[in-house]
Amino acid sequence: MGVPFEALIPYAICLGMFGVSGAALSKIRHMQNGGKRPRHSVDQWDRQMMDRDRRLTGFLRGQTDSVKAPAGFELSNAWRLEKAIV
Repeated sequence: MGVPFEALIPYAICLGMFGVSGAALSKIRHMQNGGKRPRHSVDQWDRQMMDRDRRLTGFLRGQTDSVKAPAGFELSNAWRLEKAIV
C-alpha cells in the first residue's frame, strides 16, 4: 500500500513550476518596463505621450528633462499619413 504523501509530490512539483514561471514572467515584464510598475487605464493621451517619449529617448517608459530634442527627432514624425489614392 502506497504512502499517502507520495500522491502529493506531483502536485507540489506542478505548483512549484507554476510559481517559478509566474515569477519569471513578472520579472521579465518588470525589466521590459524599465524597472517601473505597469500602467493601468492607459487612454489615448497616455499612449500619445508614451509614443513621444519613445521617439525622444528610445524607450517606451523613458523620460528626459533635456531642453533640446536629440538629433533626428525632427524626422521622426508621429503623424500617420494615409496612402495616396491615385
